[in-house]
Amino acid sequence: MIKYLGSKRKLIPDILKVVQSYPNVNTVLDLFSGTSRIGYALKQNGYKVISNDYNQYAHTLAICYVEADDDLLDSATKLVKEFNSLVGIPGYFTQTFCINSRYFQPKNGEKIDAIREEIERKGLDPELKAVLLTSLMEAADRVDSTVGLQMAYLKSWSKRSYDDLELRVPKLLPQSPYGKGEAYCLDAFEAAKIRCDLVYLDPPYNQHSYLGNYHIWETLVKSDKPEVYGIACKRVECKQKKSVFNSKPKFVSEFSNLLSSINSNILVISFNNEGYITKEELTATLENLWGGDNEVKVVEKDYSRHVGAKIGIYNLEGEKVGKVGKLKNKEYIFSCKRILS
Repeated sequence: MIKYLGSKRKLIPDILKVVQSYPNVNTVLDLFSGTSRIGYALKQNGYKVISNDYNQYAHTLAICYVEADDDLLDSATKLVKEFNSLVGIPGYFTQTFCINSRYFQPKNGEKIDAIREEIERKGLDPELKAVLLTSLMEAADRVDSTVGLQMAYLKSWSKRSYDDLELRVPKLLPQSPYGKGEAYCLDAFEAAKIRCDLVYLDPPYNQHSYLGNYHIWETLVKSDKPEVYGIACKRVECKQKKSVFNSKPKFVSEFSNLLSSINSNILVISFNNEGYITKEELTATLENLWGGDNEVKVVEKDYSRHVGAKIGIYNLEGEKVGKVGKLKNKEYIFSCKRILS
């Protein structure tokens, strides 16, 4: 899966252990699905997963890894082989992200342009289209020239950027015995109304917008050739589409409101000690949820910070400009179950 800030890849066994500690849970809602790593792991362990994310690239990943099933593998394999044989054709992507900026080598930008146009031209079924778009995103991610975020590109080309772009077939899973997975692209407050046995939340925890960090994937998936701004060639939409959860003054009250609106009796929440709410504050919020008729538990883990913390701090020109203060943080897995009389 794509490189992603806040990815819970190493926490998956711990999160699964918490979810599996609750009996009679068949359906799980992943309210901020991101790359769908958690949703994929839950589906792999037999749960029916309902994914939600308001960014289109994340919604596409969820359709691929949560909603689509392995009966699409044969069709996807044939298309991947066909698309890998295409000759690159320079277009919007090459001009914007290889010439006007330096995220990808032009040879790979041209291949991305050609494949993206062919995906659109074929008029594929939505699930199969999402599988191919996911394959293209992941292929592009393997040959980019960034530190993992798209707020800037490196001053000198990364070693991997010289590799040739090559699609691979995503590892699709069989359908859950509890029903077909679902993927939505809704505001979190709207998605919270969906009835399920358990809700998993991994909300934004600071001022950085995921749309701003991964604007190239949004543009690649939408293929809308948007107006861009700045050296990073961000979508103008990045200035306009803001989440209340990226606002420090709003986070605590809005997150509390979200928790109160969830249509489930079990919550599992990932958060860390760099977020807008402390461990103690979130524990108290959960203890007071549903009038206090609940049981709250917290698992604490040491965790490596994001890839930028290991590599260093860069400006928009891709120049290293500072040192990171620490390489580790604390990750918390909160769980809360409503006690029904």
